[in-house]
Amino acid sequence: MSTQKKQTSLKHRLHEIIYEADTPSGKLFDVVLLIAILASILFVMLESVQSINDTYGDLLNIAEWVITILFSIEYVLRIISINKPWKYIFSFYGIIDLLSTIPKYVSLILVGSHNLAALRALRLLRVFRILKLARYIGESNRLLLALRASRAKIAVFLFFVLILCIILGTVMYMVEGAENGFTSIPRSVYWAIVTLTTVGYGDIAPGTPLGQLIASVIMILGYAIIAIPTGIVSSEMVRAKIHTNTQACPNCLKENHQDGAVFCYHCGHELNE
Repeated sequence: MSTQKKQTSLKHRLHEIIYEADTPSGKLFDVVLLIAILASILFVMLESVQSINDTYGDLLNIAEWVITILFSIEYVLRIISINKPWKYIFSFYGIIDLLSTIPKYVSLILVGSHNLAALRALRLLRVFRILKLARYIGESNRLLLALRASRAKIAVFLFFVLILCIILGTVMYMVEGAENGFTSIPRSVYWAIVTLTTVGYGDIAPGTPLGQLIASVIMILGYAIIAIPTGIVSSEMVRAKIHTNTQACPNCLKENHQDGAVFCYHCGHELNE
């Protein structure tokens, strides 16, 4: 086998392990990565406890460096295993991976900045790529599609709720007055929002019978209003069409391919088997 073919085969193998979760090696890689992320976050949390840091500070620091080096190697491998490295470098996960790796190196210059390593918590978003079970991936994609499809309806609904809160707040300002805590229309609108959402802080409360009647109506109305966006999103989820294929294109990193797809729908590059 020629050197070029060996390099291509190695690159293909790296991509399969790092970016695919449908193979045993890919699943093992992602699980080990998730464990390393959790361990790193745990070490940062333990370092913030003074008594633990005084006793095990050096050990925690060494462990954190080991994990940081592992993440650095992983970042480099992700870059060299695809045809267009900048696609990963400037992608969402690429930026998160970089931000979650550099704080430990920066700590060599700026004292205390290693605490920013908690940014690795964002890497837990990869859990959706690790599980790769249709009922988890499918439902998360379905919810995302439903939210996108219903954003106009939800925006109109929120605008209606805002207008309703302004009207109710103004009414309560006129009914209750400053003596009952409704000192201004903005403060009364704040009370209307808190009451309509059934939060009920209790920092402002109506004192007149008419005000209490209006408050009771708003509370009951709040339960009905909360159910509306749920119904909007639910109806869109029923109509949303999803794909459970988890392959990432080795050329452009696009995902969500059709089940059984051989070529990337975006760039036409051949997908891994």
